Amino acid sequence: MSLPPGFLDELQNRLSLSHVVGRKVTWDNRKSNPGKGDMWAPCPFHQEKTASFHVDDRKGFYYCFGCHAKGNAIAFVRETENVDFMEAVKILAAEAGMPMPERDPQAQAKADRRGQLIEVMEQAVKFFGLHLRSGAGAAARDYLKGRKLAEATQAQFDIGFAPDGWQGLWEHLTGKGVPPDMILACGLAKESQKGGKPYDTFRNRIMFPIRDARGRCIAFGGRAMDPDDPAKYLNSPETELFDKSHTLYNHGPAREASGKGQTLIVAEGYMDVIALVAAGFGAAVAPLGTAVTEHQLQLMWRISPEPVIALDGDTAGLRAAYRVIDLALPLLQAGKSLRFALMPEGKDPDDLLRSEGAGAVQGRIDAALPMVQLLWQRETEGRDYDSPERRAALDKVLREKIMLIRDPSIRSHYGQAIKDLRWQLFNPRRSTGFTPRARGGKWPPPEPARAATKSSLLVAAGGDGTVHLREAVVIATLFSCPSVAARFEAGLERLECRDPDLARLRDLILRHAVSGAEGLRARIEAEIGSAPLEKLMTLPHVALIPPVRRPGDEELAILTLTEEFAKLTAQRGWMAELSEATEDIEGLVDESLTYRLGQAAEARNRAVRSQQEDRAEYDLGENGARIKRDEKQQFDALLDKITFSKPGR
Repeated sequence: MSLPPGFLDELQNRLSLSHVVGRKVTWDNRKSNPGKGDMWAPCPFHQEKTASFHVDDRKGFYYCFGCHAKGNAIAFVRETENVDFMEAVKILAAEAGMPMPERDPQAQAKADRRGQLIEVMEQAVKFFGLHLRSGAGAAARDYLKGRKLAEATQAQFDIGFAPDGWQGLWEHLTGKGVPPDMILACGLAKESQKGGKPYDTFRNRIMFPIRDARGRCIAFGGRAMDPDDPAKYLNSPETELFDKSHTLYNHGPAREASGKGQTLIVAEGYMDVIALVAAGFGAAVAPLGTAVTEHQLQLMWRISPEPVIALDGDTAGLRAAYRVIDLALPLLQAGKSLRFALMPEGKDPDDLLRSEGAGAVQGRIDAALPMVQLLWQRETEGRDYDSPERRAALDKVLREKIMLIRDPSIRSHYGQAIKDLRWQLFNPRRSTGFTPRARGGKWPPPEPARAATKSSLLVAAGGDGTVHLREAVVIATLFSCPSVAARFEAGLERLECRDPDLARLRDLILRHAVSGAEGLRARIEAEIGSAPLEKLMTLPHVALIPPVRRPGDEELAILTLTEEFAKLTAQRGWMAELSEATEDIEGLVDESLTYRLGQAAEARNRAVRSQQEDRAEYDLGENGARIKRDEKQQFDALLDKITFSKPGR
């Protein structure tokens, strides 16, 4: 059975040789470098203990330095499965998800025709090259010189020029005996709609040959010399040779350069790639005038596990980057991702090279953002999240994006990364104290504690020890019952926590417990050690509160937290009014001032008494501990009996 042209190339492009070989060998992790596709293992074809079997994943070949076995994925399957060539192809096609082509008796004829079309394309390359060096190409040469493209670079990429005539290439090729149907099949000419002779597809354009991974010219891209031409860049139409969604410009040379350790850079167009290569960035490719396609993305990952997308620093460039993110999310695999290098506003890589040099481009590449960072930037940049509804909308959008990721491990890591970014956005480090709501002034920071009294909670809290004590109760309660943390997230975010240890514990609860309570203590102790938490839990007024004595009791924890947050809110309102009143006393004192203070004090007293105490089964003792109400009543009654039964009463 003959296979259609390009089938084997497509099959091997879709498969990773290391994945095919990995089913039969155990990789030597000390010698292997998965990031570069450089894998080593004991040879599966002869008995040995050392890793002499080498797989070059980028080139798609293996070689054993012991028994000298070598070949590609098809050869490996033939040898290890003991099957013939066609059966090996069937095995690999099934693995790659490619249907085997039906028997085609004309397959050889098609292969021969494909070879003939490529020969016609190479004749066109020579034709365009000659015209670039002719008098007709003077303006084109001046343009390329203005773009700082040396003649050696022009020759390296076979850059040419299509003269400004309707049948220049057509007459050249037919004069050399090329059949008209072959010229049309190559996309080099188009049929006239007026009944005349076919006319050239490319006219008055600088020409860029587009080659496949094996270096064969399969299409052209043309840059218009006429500034009024509506199509600045024009690609060959789809042909038997060319499918632009399956092709990368400079594919073959970039694959080779990446195999030597260079970073794969994905630019927007031909000129960017050519300028990058000329500046020493040999592993540069570009899609062909369209957004990156899924197949192009897979080709990039075959070259490098983490390509850097280098797009123009403008709105269109950002939109293109965002489209790549949406395309890539469902395709992410362990070890395969993308990074994004955004150029300065209004510049592409070629502009940056000409204005600032290769060092500036390298700096942008080194500072490339991981994909999750750009995803976060897209959803948050320029937006305010000053309400629960807006925050919920952000959570919904990000959750939907993360759910597009098929790999459960990567999905989990993306979820954690988004939680960390969310925590940074909504919980910035507070460097100042309380801000009164009306005046806008800053609450003065507390004086530093002396060395002998740094362990004192009241000193660490500054002037407001009551607030600090209540904050300690809140943090301790959440550690005792982290499953309720999400319910009190908003209140937790408002805690000032001037004590550094409490502030760190608060931030860690927001980062971890709000999103999932399992293993909270272990995760936090791994980050900051056990000392801050042990210190908190052994404080006298904390050790006695019921949630600490009965960890995991959600009902009790909710009751405690509801009351403490209500008291904290009232206490801070009183502090704000008192602060403003202190300022107002220096001015005119009237009845409105005393009224405001009275109302604030009453609100604080109501909160301290707590409306929920009447419904609760607990009372507060003098030391702040909660005591069951029925037990306290029984104890009080017993005391009364003892008192009244004393002699002389």
